[in-house]
Amino acid sequence: MSQTRVAIAGSTGSIGTQTLDVVDAEGADRYRVVALGAGNSARLLVEQALRYRPLVVAVADEGARAEVATALAGTGIDVVGEFDSLIEPADVVINGVVGFAGLVVTTETLRAGKRLGLANKESLIAAGPVVQPLRATPGAELVPVDSEHCAVHQCLRSGFLTEIERVVLTASGGPFRGRSAADLAAVTVEQALAHPTWAMGPKITIDSSTLMNKGLEVIEAHELFGVEYDKIDVVVHPQSVVHSMAEFTDGSTIAQLSMPDMRLPIGYALGYPHRIGTAFGRIDWAALRRLDFEQPDHDTFRCLPLAYAAGRAGGTAPAWLSAANEVAVDAFLAGLISWPTIADVCSAVLDAHDGSTPDTVDDVIAADAEARRRANTYLERISV
Repeated sequence: MSQTRVAIAGSTGSIGTQTLDVVDAEGADRYRVVALGAGNSARLLVEQALRYRPLVVAVADEGARAEVATALAGTGIDVVGEFDSLIEPADVVINGVVGFAGLVVTTETLRAGKRLGLANKESLIAAGPVVQPLRATPGAELVPVDSEHCAVHQCLRSGFLTEIERVVLTASGGPFRGRSAADLAAVTVEQALAHPTWAMGPKITIDSSTLMNKGLEVIEAHELFGVEYDKIDVVVHPQSVVHSMAEFTDGSTIAQLSMPDMRLPIGYALGYPHRIGTAFGRIDWAALRRLDFEQPDHDTFRCLPLAYAAGRAGGTAPAWLSAANEVAVDAFLAGLISWPTIADVCSAVLDAHDGSTPDTVDDVIAADAEARRRANTYLERISV
């Protein structure tokens, strides 16, 4: 098998560092890192660049870029500011950028006819109508890195999408599973970041605590697999061993199981259509005692039904919801609002959605900006 050239956007984050774990485990004969990109984590990015010797490094923040350029002077590694510069030398691009900033990596990788390992759900959710046509580009492949969508992708590899009855996405329930709205009125940032199963970045961990992460995954499942919202269900599964399921018209259900380890779906995206040789997430069946499932509490975790509403509304509604959520989560992490107010912000912004549909990336950017403006206006009003 020939060597695969890998670019990692968001290389200093959780997905990026775990992608490098997979590369290390599989060996230099299998993968070569040719491009790395980060927002502003200059020190770690320099360490990565000196170790893996990519052809190009992209740094979004101007000050951090200057620091990286100085540290890498004389190495022959190009230091640039544009993330689309990561794409050209690669066979597969892992998009681990957090939030809306990952949109350009998604669109330009597909436009270039490359394989995209997508961990940045916001770019597909916000720009679904723009991204979908790019998936038809010759050579373009979109392989989901989210454990849930990777699970569905594996379940559907037999090709019987026309016989699917429903997709069932599993949710761990986050740190607040089983608690009431009254219990959660005064939870702290530290409590919300204490995820019982997964080790993730702060934004996605907060999204897991509100179930917004699962709501965005519902929209993403619709975009990835073309399944209608009435056929996408969510169940809470605290062990996070069943990563998602596909149920077919004859009542058969195919599920993908493994212990929670993001390196498995990352490796799946890197190796597709083949599988890597390192067994991340292998189950000890003698030690696995039980698998529990329950319905999510829509009254307490209001972000989940909001995501269904945004998805069914279509157009730029998912972009508005995603943007409003980013603003609200940032405010919560900064200690400016309470945990329940995250859903309040998202609901207020979605109620004001103008019904528009994006035709271009610029339309998506404008929708994102408008939703952020409205979210910030709402936050200013409630803080008075």
